[in-house]
Amino acid sequence: MLQKPRGTRDFLPDEMEARRSVEWRMREVGRRWGYREVCTPEFEDLELFTMRSGEGIIGEMYVFEDKGGRKLALRPEITAAVIRMYINEAKVAPKPLRWCYFADCFRYERPQKGRYRQFWQFGVELIGADSAMADAEIIMVASEMLTTAGVRFDLKVGHLALMRNLIADLEPADQRKVRAHLDKREFDSLRETLAAMGKPDLAQSLISLVECRTLKEALTITGDLPESKRIEQTLAALDAYGVQYSLNFGIARGLDYYTGIVFEAFADNLGAENQILGGGTYRLAHLFGGDDVASCGFAIGFDRVMVSLGESSRPRQETIVGIVCTDEGRARALEVSRAFRSAGIRAEMDLMERGLGAQLAHASKTADFAVVIGKRETESGEVTLKNLKTGEQKSLDLAAAIAEVGAHGAR
Repeated sequence: MLQKPRGTRDFLPDEMEARRSVEWRMREVGRRWGYREVCTPEFEDLELFTMRSGEGIIGEMYVFEDKGGRKLALRPEITAAVIRMYINEAKVAPKPLRWCYFADCFRYERPQKGRYRQFWQFGVELIGADSAMADAEIIMVASEMLTTAGVRFDLKVGHLALMRNLIADLEPADQRKVRAHLDKREFDSLRETLAAMGKPDLAQSLISLVECRTLKEALTITGDLPESKRIEQTLAALDAYGVQYSLNFGIARGLDYYTGIVFEAFADNLGAENQILGGGTYRLAHLFGGDDVASCGFAIGFDRVMVSLGESSRPRQETIVGIVCTDEGRARALEVSRAFRSAGIRAEMDLMERGLGAQLAHASKTADFAVVIGKRETESGEVTLKNLKTGEQKSLDLAAAIAEVGAHGAR
């Protein structure tokens, strides 16, 4: 028996309804902020991703050649593709561009809880705005999306200028080693590495920066920076809007990519693999032959969001009506089912040519109400409405039956 590929999943109706419910809550937040949806191809030229991340990423990707010998890759993330689209299609459009997307990505890595080879991202990109308010807006949108989705999370905000200032004298390879230690909070290893580089005092400065919880405290370690005023303005805007966050100037991941503000969100119930959102300011378009446009964005790991929400993501079950009829009542039953559906109520008819008793038995397993239509109901114009949970049964005209079922669904 054939099985699904490793690292992929099948979604049955209950799970798809839960996913769509959360997805549309996020979409609605994006809409209210003015972010409009875009879509890019599922595969792109391999160079689009290696140009940004280097050849080393190829081992983590699904790479192939098409029949023309072109090297292509299933997208491992979406930001690069969105910026490529901006250069191709919209670089003369009025700025800023507020775009969002929801799409699947592909990475060849070891599957684990909340981490798959095919996974979904909900992302937002703000292109062409270079200001403290732009930085603040993208963080506000991120926070509001997670809150509206129902996720319990901790939001961490930092700025890379402070760490860059401290490690500016190190060689690029040494900077990468230092950042790796900081990212994993390996402070003992950090001290050893910097001691071997002849910079033992730098270790304590970096560790103190990681532990800072106010901008003022952090600037006493790094000294005043040209970016200080913009950071202050960004944080003031977040405070004015009521965003709940804490400062973390030790965010080291993405130092080669992000240019200023950075932020991450962590679910409080996912264990070690608990990061569900990451973002910041960046400049990527010039790498792909475009202008050096300022951008800011984030991506939400949608699958981890769903794991975090668990059963709370299940939408309220809609009321289901089973239309039960005899052969004589079938034409009338079709009219009745159409009327229920037109009223927004889910109505299902028997397709198995069962008898009346068997239809009722099946409806009792799958529906909340049964609407029975036989010879008497066809002649009278009424329907027999049976509450399958309580057993109560009554004859009603069609409008009254629809109203009663609708009132039940509204509770």
